[in-house]
Amino acid sequence: FSFGSIAKSAEFFTIGTGGPTGVYFQTGNAICKMLHKYATSSEHGRSKSVTDKQYRCTAPSTGGSNYNIGQIAAGEFQFGVAQSDWQFHAVNGSSKWEGKKFGNLRAVFSVHNEPFQIWARKKAKVKDFKGLKGKTVNIGNPGSGQRGTMEELMKAMGVDNSYFKGVTELTSSEQVKALCDGKIDAFGYSVGFPNGAMEQAATCGAKALPINLTGGPVQGLIDGADYYAAATIPAGTYTGQKKDVTTFGVKATVVTSNAVEADLVYLVVKAVFENFDDFRKQHPAFAPLKKEDMIADGLSAPLHEGAIRYYKEAGLM
Repeated sequence: FSFGSIAKSAEFFTIGTGGPTGVYFQTGNAICKMLHKYATSSEHGRSKSVTDKQYRCTAPSTGGSNYNIGQIAAGEFQFGVAQSDWQFHAVNGSSKWEGKKFGNLRAVFSVHNEPFQIWARKKAKVKDFKGLKGKTVNIGNPGSGQRGTMEELMKAMGVDNSYFKGVTELTSSEQVKALCDGKIDAFGYSVGFPNGAMEQAATCGAKALPINLTGGPVQGLIDGADYYAAATIPAGTYTGQKKDVTTFGVKATVVTSNAVEADLVYLVVKAVFENFDDFRKQHPAFAPLKKEDMIADGLSAPLHEGAIRYYKEAGLM
């Protein structure tokens, strides 16, 4: 017989990502690339022993974390990239997910760190969070992960909007120009590094402020929530950055739902983990990734059964 007689038509599935310039978009497309590479490589042509379906993957640009989780809940997307805090809130029905709990959300693995960064322009002469008093600060657009984390940090620091001279609700794509034009003094943003927009801010003389962790209110934030972790942006990441910047942040995570078949989830995980060195080369933010951290850190939803099947088979669990 010929393979043609058993080959079934390709089945398409979707991974929700984020804005076209961000790391989420790169993450989704890197996963698709690994899957397509895995499916067509001769030694793994036998992936038919797992499933007789041919899968094709697409990773469109989207509105980000909460949008992706909503599309997975609606059955429109099979996977999505989301901040670890939104994974937590969706599966527990807290924060923006109050009354809309998505208990069928499942974790696949976590990816890069997304440190929360406060960038300030040179003329504002700000050294740390306290220095933002009486300044104009962009807190982010409503509904964004950036805004949610900024509000958590403000709460921990015991301040509200009145602490600042003024606040703006610009999106992540508008804030760098506003900072460089002097319309705002600072902004807060969660993003993986290196990031082109932050380099633009650095080039116009802005700097990321260190957020003090030791024994302070931010350490309390980290200790009180599994989805937060300490993070460091190493010296030299951006133009003019002479020192490491200490801060805290979330992880980018890949999520799915228990309605997605185990074979597909197994195949996606296997494609990434068995082309791991290649996957890590797809973006500088992936370079430090370790398999054992990816299956544990930042995951508040239960792991999908298809993911567990691979992790056990590979001796990771």
